[in-house]
Amino acid sequence: MGIFLGIDGGGSQTSCAIGDETSLLGSGNGAGSNVLRVGEAEARKSISSAIRQACAAARVTPKVIKRTCIGVAGGARPETTEIVRRILSELVSGEVEVVGDMVIAMEAASDGGPGVVVIAGTGSIAYGRNAAGQTARAGGWGFAISDEGSGHWIGRAAVAAALRVCDEGKSGALLENIMKDWGVITREQMIVVSNASPPPDFAGLFPAALAAADAGDPSAHDILAQAGAELATLAKIVISRLFADADHAPVAMSGGVFRNSALIRQVFYNRLRLECPNAMVNVNLVDPVKGALDLARRAALGAKA
Repeated sequence: MGIFLGIDGGGSQTSCAIGDETSLLGSGNGAGSNVLRVGEAEARKSISSAIRQACAAARVTPKVIKRTCIGVAGGARPETTEIVRRILSELVSGEVEVVGDMVIAMEAASDGGPGVVVIAGTGSIAYGRNAAGQTARAGGWGFAISDEGSGHWIGRAAVAAALRVCDEGKSGALLENIMKDWGVITREQMIVVSNASPPPDFAGLFPAALAAADAGDPSAHDILAQAGAELATLAKIVISRLFADADHAPVAMSGGVFRNSALIRQVFYNRLRLECPNAMVNVNLVDPVKGALDLARRAALGAKA
C-alpha cells in the first residue's frame, strides 16, 4: 500500500494531507510557507510542523511516504522549485513534485476536467483549463502590481481608506481596528508603519476589515464589495479566453478571503453571473490540499501502470 502526501504551501497557512490510494489518513497545519514571502528558514519550519502533525494523525513516519505533491505560489519558477525541493528532501522520502498553487486548486475543483478556479488568499489568481487542455490565467503577478481582491489588496486598501477618513477629520471602525491591530495611536505612526521597508503584513489586516464591515463601516463594506468585483473580473478574463463559445463554464472558489467573507462571495457570484451567463459557480469552496494529494496519488499510480 502506497502512502502519499499533499501540501498546500500558502502565504498565511500550510496544509498537509496524508493518504493511501483511496483514503485520507491524517492532516496537519502550519504557518505560511511561501518562500518568496517568509524566506526559506520559516518555510522549512512551517512545512516541517504541518508534516509532523499529519504523520502523527495518520500514524505513519515520513520515511514511508512514496510521493509528495506541493502547490506553492511561484511554483513554476525554477528558483522557487529548487528551494522547495531542497526543504522536502530533508523531511520526506520518495519523489517530490512542485507545482503552482493554482494547479492543486484546479485539481481539487475539477478532478482533472475543464473549469476555472479563482484563488483569493494572501494573494489572488484565476486559472482555468478547457476541454481541449488549453490553459489560461489572470492576475497573480505579485503584491506590488496585481493580486486584486486578495487579503493583501484588501489590507492595503483598508489602510488607504482609513487614512482618507483621518484626513477628513473623521473616525470609524476601520480606522480604529487598524490602529489597534498595528498598536499605533496617531496618524503619523500609521504612515510610518504603512511605508516601512520591508512593508507590513497588509494581509494580516483582513480580519480588521471584516470586523469593521460587520460593524457597519461604509469604507470597509465598499472595499470588500470591490474585492468581490475584482475577483469576478479575473474569472471573466479566463472564461473569455477558454470558454467563450461554451454553453457552461464551471467556476470554483478557493482561499481564506472567500471562506471568511459572505459579502465577497455574494458580489463575486452576482457580478460573474451577470457578465458571464455561462458561468456555473460552485458555491462550496474547494480545498487545494485535496488536489495536491490527488495529484501525488495519480502520478505514482500512473507510473506503476
